[in-house]
Amino acid sequence: MSDGPTGRRDHGQAPPWGGVRPFSIKTKLGALVVVSVLITTGLSVIAVHTKTELRFITVFSMIATLLITQFVAHSLTAPLDDMNAVARSISHGDYTRRVRENRRDELGDLAQTINAMADELEAQDAQRKELVANVSHELRTPIAGLRAVLENIVDGVTQADPETMRTALRQTERLGRLVETLLDLSRLDNGVVPLKKRRFEVWPYLSGVLKEANMVASARAGMASGSGSHTRTDVHLHLDVSPPELVAHADPERIHQVVANLIDNAVKHSPPHGRVTVRARRGTQAESLELEVLDEGPGIPRTEWHRVFERFNRGNVNRPHGPGSDGGTGLGLAIARWAVDLHGGRIGVAESERGCRILITLPGASPASN
Repeated sequence: MSDGPTGRRDHGQAPPWGGVRPFSIKTKLGALVVVSVLITTGLSVIAVHTKTELRFITVFSMIATLLITQFVAHSLTAPLDDMNAVARSISHGDYTRRVRENRRDELGDLAQTINAMADELEAQDAQRKELVANVSHELRTPIAGLRAVLENIVDGVTQADPETMRTALRQTERLGRLVETLLDLSRLDNGVVPLKKRRFEVWPYLSGVLKEANMVASARAGMASGSGSHTRTDVHLHLDVSPPELVAHADPERIHQVVANLIDNAVKHSPPHGRVTVRARRGTQAESLELEVLDEGPGIPRTEWHRVFERFNRGNVNRPHGPGSDGGTGLGLAIARWAVDLHGGRIGVAESERGCRILITLPGASPASN
């Protein structure tokens, strides 16, 4: 049983030969001792039959043993030198070098481990650079806009009238939303957010979430109209809860965060005058819940499903195509996954005939809480 194309052996599978690997270092060292003894014994037998002096046999035995030991030692130290060079490169920030995986002993396993570590460090380094680039980009726009407004007021170019101050307020609110998102990301990493689970009726709860989403969109549209920008108010939000008396057991604040982020993402990717549906059904366990958020956008290719909930992933296919939409920070879905994981639930992209369908499963109340 292998892990994939690399052919790594499953740790749960018993090694051959009763726990001894045929190409392990222990086997090679044992073979070295056996061969050395055989050579010495063979030369001693030859010396007895040919009446050769013992000192010549001793010299020949030492030379043969040293040659074999040198060969084995070189086969063991050469890959160690290679690993040392790669490890030194990694310590200096070069994550591109890899160790050759052409052995079937413990050193081969070590080479695979070093390469896996290098892959992980390279991915984390790329994510760190992407984090800096994305955060810098997202912060630059509202800061530059706010600075321009304030500089105009200080220089006397514009007056501090209500319209000018509303422009500054819009930039400040955008900056505040981004900072709040980054704080959520920090809480995600530190795991400092406790869950406050309680029972609640799903229909009035989700109805309030949708009304709030509509109010926020309307408020943003009103504030943006004076500056010539646009926001999505043409998308219809629809709620489908069955049965109507459905009850769930979860942290309402965190679930609000999940649903609001999913709705925001679905609205951005909806066509003009599209429809976003939030559907709630009873789960398989007591007070468990299944939530779905569906849109009518272009959907997500199956090859991208595993990357949807990665941080700063804005997608390379499904661009927001509504009027005035942008891709946001790429953190909303990552935060949604975090909140669902806190509940011990699951979130993922599901099959859909049209658009994108995000399916959430929450486990509900544990037996201890009943």
